[in-house]
Amino acid sequence: MTTSGVSRRTCLQAAMALPFLLLRPAWSLRAWAAEANAVTAGSRNRDRILLLVELHGGNDGLNTFIPYEDAAYYRARPQLAIPRDQVRQLTPRFGLHPALSPLMPLWEGKELAWVQGIGYPRPNRSHFRSIEIWDTASDSEQVLDKGWLTGLFEQFPLPERFTAEGILLGKGDAGPLSGGKARTIALHDPAQFLHQAAAVAPLSVSTTNRALAHILEVRREISQAAMDLQGRIQQAPHLSIDFPANKFGKQLEVAARLIAAQVPVSVIKVTQGSFDTHAGQLAAHQRLLEELAQGLVAFRAAMDQLGLWKEVLVMTYSEFGRRVAENASHGTDHGTAAPHLLMGGRVKGGLYGTSPSLTDLQQGDLKHTLDYRSLYATVCEKWWGLPAVSFGTGRYPAVDCLAG
Repeated sequence: MTTSGVSRRTCLQAAMALPFLLLRPAWSLRAWAAEANAVTAGSRNRDRILLLVELHGGNDGLNTFIPYEDAAYYRARPQLAIPRDQVRQLTPRFGLHPALSPLMPLWEGKELAWVQGIGYPRPNRSHFRSIEIWDTASDSEQVLDKGWLTGLFEQFPLPERFTAEGILLGKGDAGPLSGGKARTIALHDPAQFLHQAAAVAPLSVSTTNRALAHILEVRREISQAAMDLQGRIQQAPHLSIDFPANKFGKQLEVAARLIAAQVPVSVIKVTQGSFDTHAGQLAAHQRLLEELAQGLVAFRAAMDQLGLWKEVLVMTYSEFGRRVAENASHGTDHGTAAPHLLMGGRVKGGLYGTSPSLTDLQQGDLKHTLDYRSLYATVCEKWWGLPAVSFGTGRYPAVDCLAG
């Protein structure tokens, strides 16, 4: 079938097959490959995977990574502070919420790093705007239209053999993989994806209509991605690990299956939350942290079984922390700086960064001591071996928490 005036019905049928795959704007695979062939920087580490864990809603850092020796912590939180004898001590000053106890063997094995005081200047306390800042690596008052990983992959494209730049699991959005030319698969349900994709047969249609030509190209890419995923998943080794039955655990199980199947992808993003604990925080936060710890431990066990733990880096992020003082509803309101974790077989376990003061506050909030974009620089330079790049309007030092 060759025509310059393909029917509206054909166009709609082609488009309707696409909702489960988020793709870049019109951009041919051949052009992408041409760019990839021209770039060799950091190619030795391009097969390493970044597992991004979004703690949606703003995780309370002070009740996660606890300054249990600081009297100001207990004064600010007479109802919410975790009793000193319940804290899982990491150092003589800091420890973890007891719900994070499953992570202690990783800490003791030097596979877990906590980076303290992460935030940015002129913080924004809006969920929507602050996560947009984190996703795009922008300055507080700067609006950018693409995710930080999208921009990175445009600057340093992946080899042609990669199925996609990123895979999204759970209900979170593309975030750092949004906009631009990133090929991002929204794989909320692998079985459903493969079933839907199997029905997306390439059309033997040529057209001079650029919009339709793009849709047809997308169909071809979906078909190719689906066939690749299906073949790999069917041949993947069996995982004997029992993942938690909750939604977060299921996301991590799918992530582990994708890695076991050796799907060529750089980033897998999972989402947990909401951590927006304005009221009744104690029970809700304990449940969320239990799910986080149990899921991550199961994921680590799966990677160890596969012999791939050194090829995966886990990193958490969230739009902001919570305020230092508890509120009248036994919860905490939107704040600023917070700690985040990195874990993996190449992580140099320990504490990094400087803990913010609990008495020298800015409008009741912590003053950040490390710009969040230093985490991104760590991923770029220390994990993937890429040259230093700019984020927002500047460059930020990488954290020396990864080996080789």
